[in-house]
Amino acid sequence: MIGQLTLHLRLPCCASLKEKRSRLKPLLHRLGRQFNVSVAEVDRNDCWQEAVVACAMVANNGAHLQSALETVCRWVESNWPDGDVLDTKVEII
Repeated sequence: MIGQLTLHLRLPCCASLKEKRSRLKPLLHRLGRQFNVSVAEVDRNDCWQEAVVACAMVANNGAHLQSALETVCRWVESNWPDGDVLDTKVEII
């Protein structure tokens, strides 16, 4: 089974794409390292103050995937000071 978490993020006060990337890069690295997920910015690439980030994970148990991806979502909402989470979506395939 494959699980995907999509996070729509708002990055207030970003004045350039370079600044946006510098604020996203530590988040993407930390999520990959701490939660063992594959992470990438997948949409809103040219918007300065928005980003859509996807996290993917593979496992043999759908309940485990759901729980693990919800943990990632909660961590971002409570521990990432550089922006706000506008929307989240978890899909299990």
